[in-house]
Amino acid sequence: MAQVSDFILDNQGFSSFRTELNNILAAQNSNNSGSSRPSSATTGTIWLDTTNAGSNSLTLKFFDGSDDISLATIDTSANTVNWLDSTVSFDIVNDTTPQLGGNLDTNSHNIIIDDAHAILDENNNEQIIFQTTASAVNQIDVTNSATGNAPEISATGGDTNIDLKLTPKGSGKLNLDGIKFPNADGSADQVLATDGSGNLSFVSSAGGGAITWQSSIKTANFTAVNGEGYFVNTTSGEVTVTLPSSPSSGNTVAIKDYAKTFDSNKVTVNRNGSPVEGETSNPVLTTEGIAVTIVYADSTKGWVVTQSGLASELPASYNVDMLVVAGGGGGGAIGNGGGNHAYGGGGGGAGGFRTQTAALNVGTSYTVTVGDGGTGGVDGSGSPAGEGSNGSNSSVSGSGFTTFESAGGGRGGTESRVGQDGGSGGGGGGQNDSSGISYAGGDGNTPSTSPSQGNDGGNGSAENTSPGGGGGGAGQAGQNFQSSTAGGNGGNGSANSITGSSVTRAGGGGGGGQSSQGSGGSGGGGNAGNGGSGQSGTANTGGGGGAGGGGSPNHNGGAGGKGVVILSIPTANYSSTVTGSPTVTTSGSNTIVTFNSTGSYTA
Repeated sequence: MAQVSDFILDNQGFSSFRTELNNILAAQNSNNSGSSRPSSATTGTIWLDTTNAGSNSLTLKFFDGSDDISLATIDTSANTVNWLDSTVSFDIVNDTTPQLGGNLDTNSHNIIIDDAHAILDENNNEQIIFQTTASAVNQIDVTNSATGNAPEISATGGDTNIDLKLTPKGSGKLNLDGIKFPNADGSADQVLATDGSGNLSFVSSAGGGAITWQSSIKTANFTAVNGEGYFVNTTSGEVTVTLPSSPSSGNTVAIKDYAKTFDSNKVTVNRNGSPVEGETSNPVLTTEGIAVTIVYADSTKGWVVTQSGLASELPASYNVDMLVVAGGGGGGAIGNGGGNHAYGGGGGGAGGFRTQTAALNVGTSYTVTVGDGGTGGVDGSGSPAGEGSNGSNSSVSGSGFTTFESAGGGRGGTESRVGQDGGSGGGGGGQNDSSGISYAGGDGNTPSTSPSQGNDGGNGSAENTSPGGGGGGAGQAGQNFQSSTAGGNGGNGSANSITGSSVTRAGGGGGGGQSSQGSGGSGGGGNAGNGGSGQSGTANTGGGGGAGGGGSPNHNGGAGGKGVVILSIPTANYSSTVTGSPTVTTSGSNTIVTFNSTGSYTA
């Protein structure tokens, strides 16, 4: 620290004069440093405040005659100066080689670059030259990205829709990752083609001639492009190929069964508004290994087959609504042959209940299988004793068509037996001893389908000589036993209006009890026996059979109801070629074909 009280040299001897002069010079040399303003300060004095010197910080101050103004802080550790007044600026106009000591922070301001001026590299070469437009409202944004994402160059600005223009020089090409694009437009209807070496050019479209087969194997739905051929792999599922919109005469598309799986998983050709062979339905490809080339002719015939030679290889199809109900499971008897009897067996589960809309190919015969109801359990007889059988499956199947099938209902359990799994599960049987075991109802929707084809059966009671659970229905699970003497009700079925009016089918069978028997679910489920054998499920509803009830021997389960298959076919497409004597009616613009037994329909 070096400060003096004043800068006036008094008349004095040489020794004292020298001492005072040295003190004044020391104060000057140290910028009047000290922890407080020097007493000699006058307006304009600059002094160095050392109050925080122990923290490596000094403050340069200016005395204005009444107050000290802090000009800068000096970090003696980092050897840096921080000017405190934001108005402090430096003139670098005359500095022809300015350099930064760190990153330049624009502090939310812009950098202004004159027209036709550049950002240079370290060798003083131009890297980016900026050209200005006086009335500009649009610009580009450059956005960096995190791991796994791509950086972005985007057009932004005041306009709603903004192109992004990249212009090569002279005859140069736009090169995107090694692919060079032409620098001029082609003629109408020309397409870009590659020479295999990364050079693209405009060429005439295929026009019914050569096909460019695509190397990428198609495994999902896609839209075809004129002049291209596609290898389509349907191993994992069906694929829809959408034809080009607004085609011109001579446009060509080719499709090849890559994995020879079109017969199990078809390809649907979406017409996209144009006819195919003059038909207005979407054709399907179901022939194993087929390759088909089609060419657009005109608005009358649309797309026609030119290779494979047969229009039948691109067959017409139409959609049909289907209801498929399997046979209901048989109800359980009250005894399994051990000498004792429960109060009741479990009700039979309803047959699986499924609907779908599917395309049928013209000329193809489809087999319709209607499942029988399961047999009812006989007290002490059969294998296993006292239990009947599950209902049989119902289905629609045919060449190139994925079989659509509903599972038979699970049989109801007898005394001390669980209900069986099925389209809907059978109810669990009642207990006949004091073990405390409750016998569960079978699982519905087995095998699993979406939407679900049925529901679980109800549980039987765990008490000695106890009642059984109700069979599951298409619309509701079977009820567990209601009390120590009352069996569970069968689950209700599901309503459907495929015939033109609402009809409920596939109700579960009621569980047997002592004083109160379970009721069959709506939709053909059989009631449990009231001190006797259970009722059968209603035929051609897939209803589950009712269980035997009452606690006495020879009270058997009822049989499950036979299933049904119903097709709703556009009358304009109905072929009238059927077997199996189905019932044929009409509803609005559709023909309703009801199969109460196995038969067939040829589309």
